[in-house]
Amino acid sequence: MKKKNNIIFTGGSGKFGKVFRRIHQNKEILYPASNQLDIKNYKSIKKYLSKFKPKYFVHTAALSRPMDIHNKNLVSSIETNIVGTCNVVRACSERNIKLIYFSSNYVYPAKKGYYDEKSAVLPFNNYAWSKLGGEAAVQMYKNSLILRICMTEKPFLYKKAYANLKTNFMFHEDLAKVFFKLINKKGIINIGGKSQSVYGFAKKYNKYVKKNKLNTNSLPLNSTMNVSKFRKLI
Repeated sequence: MKKKNNIIFTGGSGKFGKVFRRIHQNKEILYPASNQLDIKNYKSIKKYLSKFKPKYFVHTAALSRPMDIHNKNLVSSIETNIVGTCNVVRACSERNIKLIYFSSNYVYPAKKGYYDEKSAVLPFNNYAWSKLGGEAAVQMYKNSLILRICMTEKPFLYKKAYANLKTNFMFHEDLAKVFFKLINKKGIINIGGKSQSVYGFAKKYNKYVKKNKLNTNSLPLNSTMNVSKFRKLI
């Protein structure tokens, strides 16, 4: 990047953040800890932005797993994912900083699948509602990009994989590698890999993975997205 420290990245200690930092270790990017930039505190964000004057704000910090935490600790979910994102939008809008927000494919209804960026949204669970709540604020700020993402860790961590759950998994590192091809885009982009079952995805990388069946409504059975827009950009 031409300008030193012109990117601020929240969530740098998270799973994706760690991969992103490793891949882009030679770029001048700031990864503030929560005691340096607290997204739940608007004044904290404003002070940090005033000091470093970034051009881009990549917002990946969020409360995510385990999923039931968004039921058991509703207030924390709201304060982090919704109010925290509202604070980020407010602070970025005051300085016209480009905001890139990491959302989720779970904001879609997860019934018929193959949702594109114009499809109606209907979150599957409280986690998805919290991400859509953040999206609502970001949508109001035009100098922004929303990424609705479906990704997972590499290697695939589980010994069993669902054969009846369809998704668009891609690995963290695959998104990290192409991220800068997206940074100047605006609007909404679905991010993910090939539409297939979790078992089909996992079997490609681990021939020993066992087939499993999801028998509850704890996860969306078909949250697949149309990712053609993303594919054209990379």
